[in-house]
Amino acid sequence: MLVDKIEEIALKILEKIKLGIVANWYRKHQEGMRYLIFGALTTIVNILSYAILSSVILKWIPSESIKVNTSEIISFIISIIFAYITNKIYVFKSKTNNIHELLKEITSFTGCRIFTEILSILMMNIAIWLHINDILMKVVANIVVIILNFVLSKILVFAKK
Repeated sequence: MLVDKIEEIALKILEKIKLGIVANWYRKHQEGMRYLIFGALTTIVNILSYAILSSVILKWIPSESIKVNTSEIISFIISIIFAYITNKIYVFKSKTNNIHELLKEITSFTGCRIFTEILSILMMNIAIWLHINDILMKVVANIVVIILNFVLSKILVFAKK
């Protein structure tokens, strides 16, 4: 896979510049490191889609609360699709044998993500109520969500059978 090749090139570069210990540590903790990388990419997808929606596409909505919540929900949908695909294929390398297993995996992934999204929405509304910058709170909320999502994905969604 392309990701594996890019990853191996980067690790060989680390070894060439005398950072083999870092490359070995990465290999030892590959799943967690990939989760962080794809989690960061998911966060970027989430924040960028939120910022574009709230600042450009939905700027005409007069209610700050409706604008923030609508932007939050749409950015969540975009990022959950990205996260599921990357987590299944690249992070946890999950294999499903039939449609039932696939639907169970998608349902549990989505359920866990909905739980953490509700937490994120609560944090965004707290930002509104306390007059905290919504983009700053979006970053903080995403840090909390990434940690929770890894734990839930590892234990509930992509647990090795």
